[in-house]
Amino acid sequence: MKIYGIKTCGSVKKAIKFFNENSIEFDFIDFKKTSVEEKTINSWLKKVSIDTLFNNRGTKYRTLKLKDLNLDDAGKKEWLIKENMLIKRPVIEFQNDVIVAFDEEKYKEIFS
Repeated sequence: MKIYGIKTCGSVKKAIKFFNENSIEFDFIDFKKTSVEEKTINSWLKKVSIDTLFNNRGTKYRTLKLKDLNLDDAGKKEWLIKENMLIKRPVIEFQNDVIVAFDEEKYKEIFS
């Protein structure tokens, strides 16, 4: 299992804490150190919608003033590839699935 995110993100911290408390092993990929490649984003988008993956509530979204651009799905994908900090966190690759964001109840259902 892989967890993608940044260590300072509250949702990522909660996810890591959940997995550690439940003795679930994972590899952590830090967006700040390793960029997520286009092929990885494309594979995620086969399993989750662009709106699930695209973070339009974060600081980076506001800083870049992306709301003013009225991005369509292609535009959002382009920005995700260019600026990984727009990816909603955490992104978890588990078996053949992709889980986005922290949801403790969902995690208990999937991982327990």
